[in-house]
Amino acid sequence: MLMKYNGVGFCSGFIPPGPAGSERIVSTLALLAAMVLWGSSFVAMKYAFGYFSPLIVIFGRMAVAALCFLPFIPAFSRLPLTRKHILPLVVMGFCEPCLYFLFEAAALQRTTASQASMITTMLPLLVAVTSGLFLGERITRRTVAGFILAAVGALWLSLAGRVSGQAPNPLLGNFLEFLAMVSATGYIILMKQLSRTLPPLFLTAMQAFIGTLFFAPLLLLPVVVFPESMPLPALLSVLYLGTFVTIGAYGLYNFGVSRVPANQAAAFINLIPVLTLIFGFFLLGERLTGWQLTACVLVFGGVFLSQDTTAQ
Repeated sequence: MLMKYNGVGFCSGFIPPGPAGSERIVSTLALLAAMVLWGSSFVAMKYAFGYFSPLIVIFGRMAVAALCFLPFIPAFSRLPLTRKHILPLVVMGFCEPCLYFLFEAAALQRTTASQASMITTMLPLLVAVTSGLFLGERITRRTVAGFILAAVGALWLSLAGRVSGQAPNPLLGNFLEFLAMVSATGYIILMKQLSRTLPPLFLTAMQAFIGTLFFAPLLLLPVVVFPESMPLPALLSVLYLGTFVTIGAYGLYNFGVSRVPANQAAAFINLIPVLTLIFGFFLLGERLTGWQLTACVLVFGGVFLSQDTTAQ
């Protein structure tokens, strides 16, 4: 779909701005779709790590996404890119995917996918405070209450989960996931600022290109062991991470953040633990307890409560 972005025709693939109500619905649906894809990514990454070195998996997903964006380069070259965009773009890409994936890969080697996804509940609170300080976004009591309710629900999910042998050092793993959330906070704040003058699709592409260039030389490190064989399911996991997650999830989330306050968009992150458990139920045979189902209700309720339209 061709749309105008600051006077520049650009193929965005998204619906252009319309009435406030319909735009809000489209933004919400985009954010929800991004959470579904991100929720599945924890399971996909954990599975791929069983066959490939984490750095190989991360580089693979970045390279796949970068290849998909190559046909858009002619359109990107016509964007109103200036020198003032360069540093924020580089720092945004360094925060996520570079630092984010380094911390998350290390975390998933030490804790379970479910526990790592619980730590993502800290992100909305970090973004809420940071966006208030640097973006001047107003945070209402209703939004704060929603954040707290969703965070409590997500932490409840973690406490209600069973101990797993896949978490050799959960304390360190969960701390590394927290550092990933700090990196993600920097990415969201910078992405929100850049989306005022640059389209979400371009910002998503820049993440893929920066990530590919960053992780390529890391493949030469001695800790990276190249596999003797590449099972098709593992390759499909990397392909899925590169297309549906890196392009789809980030593209949809960047679009959502460009249309709503950053602190409200970050509230949707609280859905990831719930969705990760759901995927674990269907794909890994895990079972939800009654307490976990109650906690899921709290998470969804908190996200709904945090969406205070008066905070626009």
